[in-house]
Amino acid sequence: MSTGSPRRYTITAEGIDAFTAGAGSSRTPTATPPTPAAPVPASAPTGPVPPRPGAVLRPNGVWYLPRRLGDSTDIDVLRRLRRDNIPVLLYGPPGTGKTSLIEAAYRDAITVAGHGDTTVEDLVGNYVPLPDGGFEFAYGPLVTAMRQGHALFIDDATLIPPRVLAALYPAMDGRATITIAAHHNEVVTATDGFFVCAGHNPGVHGAILTEALASRFAVHIEVTTDFDLARSLGVPHGAIDAAIALNARMREHEIDWAPQLRELLAFKHVAASLGLPAAVANLAAIAPETDRPAVVEALQRAYRGTPVTPLTLGKQK
Repeated sequence: MSTGSPRRYTITAEGIDAFTAGAGSSRTPTATPPTPAAPVPASAPTGPVPPRPGAVLRPNGVWYLPRRLGDSTDIDVLRRLRRDNIPVLLYGPPGTGKTSLIEAAYRDAITVAGHGDTTVEDLVGNYVPLPDGGFEFAYGPLVTAMRQGHALFIDDATLIPPRVLAALYPAMDGRATITIAAHHNEVVTATDGFFVCAGHNPGVHGAILTEALASRFAVHIEVTTDFDLARSLGVPHGAIDAAIALNARMREHEIDWAPQLRELLAFKHVAASLGLPAAVANLAAIAPETDRPAVVEALQRAYRGTPVTPLTLGKQK
């Protein structure tokens, strides 16, 4: 039996003539075989179309373009590490795409944004007030990830005090359990799929990668800006040339900041909105003050000596 679209028919001019002739005669007209209509084409696939083969859609609807890592891709490597429960630490300057990679590799990831004021309660949970004046224990992201078998991404992990990060360690080792002392010493055991990964920005003030933390992550992967990707995404070449030069100086520890993919994509959008000169001036303005002269110099060289002044309000018009 056919499973395609329903067959359709249409009457032809010959059929109309035959029907008219038959209407004025007692004879039964000879039926003209109906001509089948052209097949109705199948509906096109719905949903977003990837910009290139292998692209992975992140939960926010933005495509991630995988990068080469060893003999595979970064997405495949991260998924294999999760399958084998090998914790991974991504490190590199802010804005290089560490969070984007995690979201693409693990669509179920729960993210904790680390900072110096992060507490144990921010990870495991705490009592919250109720409208009737009572209190109820609300479980934190660590407990949720353990119980539901999600990936837990600790972003800026090295900004979190070491004593707070220690709450993760029992969940990451062979025990795969934690005890919530504040909630009747409740024991939480991880289910299949639970996985811990983290991000580290070495150049950020206050970021300290302790030996205890580093040793908990068996795999450390450096994440840098993909300048070829920036070009393919339409970032102006002058901004990319300046960024490449500044990143080379940063690797030599001559400066502490250089534009990464996040800043380059912002440059593209500002240029489209306000024009290229404004985008150049804005890139100089967002650079840290100590490194701003180097950024201005690199931009002037990339744009052939054009004077660069950080974006600043002028006099009233």
